[in-house]
Amino acid sequence: MLEKRRANRGTEKQEFTSDFSALMAQVKEAGLLARRPGWNTLRFVLLGISYVVAFAMLFLIGESWWQMATAVVFGILFTQTAYVAHDAAHRQIFTNGKVGEWVSTIIGNLFIGLSFGWWLKKHNALHHANPNKAGVDGDIAPGALIFDPADAQGLTGLRKWLAAHQGWFFFPLLTLAGVQLHVNSVKAILVGQSSIKRRWIEGIFIGIRIIGFPLIAIWAAGPVIGIVFTIVQVMVFGVHMGGSFAPNHKGQPIVPKDVKIDFLRRQTLMSRNISGGRPMGFLMGGLNYQIEHHLFPSMPSVNLHKVQPMVREYCAQKDIKYTETTLFESFGIIVRYLNRAGLGQADPFDCPVTAQFRSR
Repeated sequence: MLEKRRANRGTEKQEFTSDFSALMAQVKEAGLLARRPGWNTLRFVLLGISYVVAFAMLFLIGESWWQMATAVVFGILFTQTAYVAHDAAHRQIFTNGKVGEWVSTIIGNLFIGLSFGWWLKKHNALHHANPNKAGVDGDIAPGALIFDPADAQGLTGLRKWLAAHQGWFFFPLLTLAGVQLHVNSVKAILVGQSSIKRRWIEGIFIGIRIIGFPLIAIWAAGPVIGIVFTIVQVMVFGVHMGGSFAPNHKGQPIVPKDVKIDFLRRQTLMSRNISGGRPMGFLMGGLNYQIEHHLFPSMPSVNLHKVQPMVREYCAQKDIKYTETTLFESFGIIVRYLNRAGLGQADPFDCPVTAQFRSR
């Protein structure tokens, strides 16, 4: 009986592996993994022009509260720049890995104030390899918010009340997401995280960005307006970044640490797409096609909308749930899920798929 069960598991593993291999073969044949140098050149040119315009606004408007509009522009611009760094880190832009690392290091640290080395381990090595897996994916580690209901057990007093209502704090907390990214990046560099290869370079770049940009704002708009400008810019950046990343996985099943799932289902079942087509793709940097991005992280983001019909059809053939909602529906799902998780009521991965994978 035991030998038969092991044989069945081996057969299932081979079938699941071949499932993704067959999909990958279709995608390669369609040429969708090929890099898009023309598109990426256009992105860099448009970003460069946008920075010239934004800094011109900053210095021409001067000491005026109209600078808050400029702060919003910079908040959006830094987020769009982060999307480029994200794509470069996934080797979507350059065939040479070292060139991609250097570009990501410069963009991430000097323009955004985000440590590339810290992000690479957190995002690529941990999150992409095991999305929504308890104890592995740092994006669902307990902090200001609790994503795994198991982490809500044993809470008392004010902390228990806050956790039970944490869904309603989600949007206000997004305004602090930018600050959190800056702080975590600086901590990783100072504490000495081993994954950061170019620690001194990253430290210098991130120091120039975090200290230098507010000083430029103060120089251009005066101390009071300059400080408020910086606060608004960081808040807009946090809302835009957090509002682009959170809808993709938050509220999707959380995988217990002891459950193993094949690559195709692991990336698909734990991810959520956001409808809205190309306009939403611009707003979210292509992250609205999250399922496709997780299946093919090195695929240029501009190609993700092309591969979506193939992936959706393939998932239907294999009876794999493919989740897609509107942006506002995803926010509602997140708020409801967070409140349930804060109460410790939702069983992680509480769906028919659990039994299916636990039984193997």
